[in-house]
Amino acid sequence: MGKRTRSQRKGSSPKFRASSHRFPGKNRIPNVTNEGATVVDLVHSPVHTAPLAQLKLADGTKFYVVATEGMAIGDTISIGEKVETRPGNITPISAIPEGTLIHNVETRPGDGGRIARSAGVAAIVETRMSNGVRIRMPSGRTRMISMKCRAAIGVIAGHGRGDKPLLKAGTAHKKAKARGKAFPRVSGVAMNPVDHPHGGGNHQAVHGPTSKARSAPPGSKVGHIAPKRTGVGRSRSK
Repeated sequence: MGKRTRSQRKGSSPKFRASSHRFPGKNRIPNVTNEGATVVDLVHSPVHTAPLAQLKLADGTKFYVVATEGMAIGDTISIGEKVETRPGNITPISAIPEGTLIHNVETRPGDGGRIARSAGVAAIVETRMSNGVRIRMPSGRTRMISMKCRAAIGVIAGHGRGDKPLLKAGTAHKKAKARGKAFPRVSGVAMNPVDHPHGGGNHQAVHGPTSKARSAPPGSKVGHIAPKRTGVGRSRSK
């Protein structure tokens, strides 16, 4: 009959769920305009790669955004359409000069930020066009963004986070546990047939198709789930 696969165990056990009570808050740009906020605290969040800055508005409302490099407690952050081009300030992308480094960029006006949110990364404002603003993302790919979308100026703090090696397996285990993941991760082809659909055989290889239908049962739903295509793309010769 076999045992439950790893994907089945992860779906039914609290062991593989992140401890949400340890997270201080969400990294979201608030829907406010022409206001100033004060940095009251810089906090560590296990689920985020960069530290979070707790900002406080004049009416006492507090919220979290990802900390910008160089940000300190007591700094004032401006949120609005007419702000200085200073790290940490939040403004519509149409008001940001070309060539400026930005982060936490919205893809739709008011969504709170979706692009360039990891530690040490930033996007670049390339040029303004009639239908929006073209930015270059950290991956190097360009994307058109609506002029009404907002972004924070500067580079996200936490640069060099991955430079230090983990050194021992215990550190890697705790790093994965903070996000509800298992370490070490064993590949399916290294298992026995009773443990995984890819297990068994005289060599560590998947003996059969790796594609599975979207409606496949959980026990066999491993590999490529409902892929449009697999393999290396090769152009046909004329």
